[in-house]
Amino acid sequence: MYQSDITQFLQQLKAQKPTLEAEQRQGRSLLWDKRPVDLDEAERAKQSRVQQSAYVYYQKF
Repeated sequence: MYQSDITQFLQQLKAQKPTLEAEQRQGRSLLWDKRPVDLDEAERAKQSRVQQSAYVYYQKF
């Protein structure tokens, strides 16, 4: 059966490093898999935010 060069490469890579898929899942969870947002908590955080002036480097004393 024919296998492309890329398929052969991936099979060799997985054979050499069996933990590769687990490491990929762990990396994905760091960047993409986020916990659900609590809407009440998000609303409280939005309301408690201090209004920022239009030009932050200018301060009226």
